[in-house]
Amino acid sequence: MSPPTIDAGTFRRALGHFCTGVTVVAAISGDEPVGFACQSFAALSLDPPLVLFCPGKSSRTWPLIEAAGRFSVNVLAHSQRDVSAAFGRAGADKFAGVAWSAAPSGAPVLSGVLSWLDCSVHEVLDGGDHWIVLGRVLALGDHRDERPLLFYRGAYTATEPAEPTPGILDNLITWSRDDDWF
Repeated sequence: MSPPTIDAGTFRRALGHFCTGVTVVAAISGDEPVGFACQSFAALSLDPPLVLFCPGKSSRTWPLIEAAGRFSVNVLAHSQRDVSAAFGRAGADKFAGVAWSAAPSGAPVLSGVLSWLDCSVHEVLDGGDHWIVLGRVLALGDHRDERPLLFYRGAYTATEPAEPTPGILDNLITWSRDDDWF
């Protein structure tokens, strides 16, 4: 029995109902910073500390990041819509006008982000028209207490912080606790 055919547009609209954060994945290629906006980012494992993101196979930036072997994940704040838009465009100098400093690996850490992770490429898996990149977290940046940049149904959106629900969310990796690494 063959799998059902799923229309790509309908599939995209259905997935658009899942709210995601927005990150910028970045590295140094040669002497130049490279990066792209990425909403397919997730925490994967606490032990060992692993994250994942999924660049498209047609990405021109991903092969440069893969060759570098090290990358940063910059978690964007709600006030960084312009940064997301700049890194979401093809071709242009995405770092023009964007202040950044180097993570321990040398990968770019954008100014004003909520948090950042410094990673090495751990494994790359085939995921259809995307790659599934597993990153080993090597270092973490400080985090700021602001609203994240969220994407929902094709637009940026915001939500107000909710009170934690003790006990119910214990199995979620990113639930904020004092011993939380994320």
